Amino acid sequence: MPFCEVGKTQSSVDAALNNGIQIFYRTYGHGPTKVLLIIGLAGTHDSWGPQIKGLTGTDRPNGDEMMAVDQEPGDGHNEVGGIEVCAFDNRGMGRSSVPTKKSDYTTRIMAKDAIALLDHLGWKKAHVFGHSMGAMIACKMAAMVPDRILSLALLNVTGGGFECFPKFDRKTLSIAIRFIKAKTPEQRAAVDLDTHYSKEYLEEYVGSNTRRAILYQEYVKGITATGMQSNCGFDGQINACWTHKMTRSEIELIHSCEFLVSVIHGRQDVIAQISHARRLAEKLQPVARMVELHGGHLVSHERTEEVNKALLDLINASEMKMSPHDWNNFPKKTSEASSGTFMEGATNIILGKIHFYLLYIFSLFMIAIKHGRSALQRLKPARVGASLT
Repeated sequence: MPFCEVGKTQSSVDAALNNGIQIFYRTYGHGPTKVLLIIGLAGTHDSWGPQIKGLTGTDRPNGDEMMAVDQEPGDGHNEVGGIEVCAFDNRGMGRSSVPTKKSDYTTRIMAKDAIALLDHLGWKKAHVFGHSMGAMIACKMAAMVPDRILSLALLNVTGGGFECFPKFDRKTLSIAIRFIKAKTPEQRAAVDLDTHYSKEYLEEYVGSNTRRAILYQEYVKGITATGMQSNCGFDGQINACWTHKMTRSEIELIHSCEFLVSVIHGRQDVIAQISHARRLAEKLQPVARMVELHGGHLVSHERTEEVNKALLDLINASEMKMSPHDWNNFPKKTSEASSGTFMEGATNIILGKIHFYLLYIFSLFMIAIKHGRSALQRLKPARVGASLT
């Protein structure tokens, strides 16, 4: 099995901290163009399946003797010599190591995992594409080793912290409660569908069945095969999202290096609000392009063709050395517009913090109910039979 031992390529300090940490990965396709795919919270490397097939023309990992049979000549990036893609399981999920301490999970630490993987593969530079938490890791990685980034794609991303909280409405509260209660692959699959896809997409018919029915079976099968994520892994990855923050100097470093960025987002995403992605794209001006699509949190599956086209456009533009001003699609701002944007940003931050406190209160309420039920069950009197006298 292909594993990267993280500590082997790191400095003595990092190597000591990551002693024994292994990252499971797969590579696909062949060619001089290298692409690193970083998946999000509770996801595994094969969650990138539609993009792996779209970029390389195959979904068979390298080393599989059947790969040549599955190759589709019309796909991939053949006009410039081909693409090699690497996708991996983040620490805390899949076949990678699962540290037990929450402090072993931050986007910076996980970015170092990705850098160690590049070293392990012998890749000096790569296009780095991340989804959700993986996009946060990709951002941090770009600020840490900007000289190794050819381009950056951020799918369904937020800025971390309170921005990780979903929109506060009845639908997302229902999803949150179902997610907390999910203990089986069937329960988890049902709630995952509502978090990953738009309602319209799930209700579409494919033959005699809805997409929801088809995807439900696939999700149950996938979760059963990989197993439910461990509590340590889930709590750790949540900690990475919650503690993530891109400083002003890190943002400035990214756009000063002038590699191109695509921020790709689904308008119906109930997990990562699109307003946060837009704000990040604006901060990354002039190197960022905003791509908004009809779809949910897993827009890479729901709108596969559009997402793959956006990623290939990013690769092609980077290889053609397109200037950032020709790449970005934001209107030029006047001083008045800039002032308005600043005020809007400040308002959004205040609203975001209010939103966070409301969710925090709701979380405390749910915890109180849970513990209250447990206490009542312990105090419930035993049933005694009727007296014979």
